[in-house]
Amino acid sequence: MLRNVEESVERLRRAPRRSPSDAARELMAAIFAPLARLLHRMNVTPNAITVIGCLLSFLGGTLLALGLWPVAVGVIVFASLMDGIDGLLARLTQQNSRFGAFLDSVLDRWSDSAFFIGLLIWHSRMGMQMEQVLSIVALASSLLVSYTRARAEGIGAECRRGLFTRLERILVLVAGVVFDQVTIALWITAALSTFTALQRIYYTWQYVKANPEH
Repeated sequence: MLRNVEESVERLRRAPRRSPSDAARELMAAIFAPLARLLHRMNVTPNAITVIGCLLSFLGGTLLALGLWPVAVGVIVFASLMDGIDGLLARLTQQNSRFGAFLDSVLDRWSDSAFFIGLLIWHSRMGMQMEQVLSIVALASSLLVSYTRARAEGIGAECRRGLFTRLERILVLVAGVVFDQVTIALWITAALSTFTALQRIYYTWQYVKANPEH
């Protein structure tokens, strides 16, 4: 039993396998590298891109609340692209910083909240009680995915694994709006985000059990 736990922790310490999210980010890096270099020549900083992306997310959430969903989709997609470009710009120009990583993580949570709060307001206006509850659960479970990772890293466990990361959440949300299946998208987000948070709790438990002195 102990050997199994130790092997699990060793896998946790090693770099995680490439996931679909990793592949998507690599593809995005290849596509948007020229844009990142152009932004650098224009003296645009990664932190500025992060803030702009967050503001666009607030706009996307507002459009969702107003029921202007086709426009909201375009804004959300653009905001998500900005979220990827800030990290790419930081890596290409060697402007990585601890504060930049902190800012990006915090504003990502604000952006996620804007989307789900926008849906909550819309469903409240329409008197759709079940969807209101789903919006709240989807928001809470999404935040827990990131929180479990942050707390795991706080005790030394690298915990990036998980089935349903932010990229998947955005894709499901956009698909739900585009195909007018927001209720299904909220169910998927609530269920799979909760599952992912539990995955990360389990991985961290394995690490702590094998490293009681840390």
